[in-house]
Amino acid sequence: MSNLSPPLGLFIFGMGVIFLAVVYTYIGKVWDHSSAWIQRAKDPKKYWFAVAVHYLVGLGFVAYYLYRIHPL
Repeated sequence: MSNLSPPLGLFIFGMGVIFLAVVYTYIGKVWDHSSAWIQRAKDPKKYWFAVAVHYLVGLGFVAYYLYRIHPL
């Protein structure tokens, strides 16, 4: 594989993080880095912040992949 090929692993990781964010949105719980579940009903601000971070990280990786394919 040459250095000119786009980093497909970043795209796959980004899509996985977005998929995880969708699942967390659907079930109403998100896994926190402190080894605890944050529930939407009990702590909505922390929950939505964690879900938003997942979406933004996933979109960032996908955007970087697309930038590497079609640079400005």
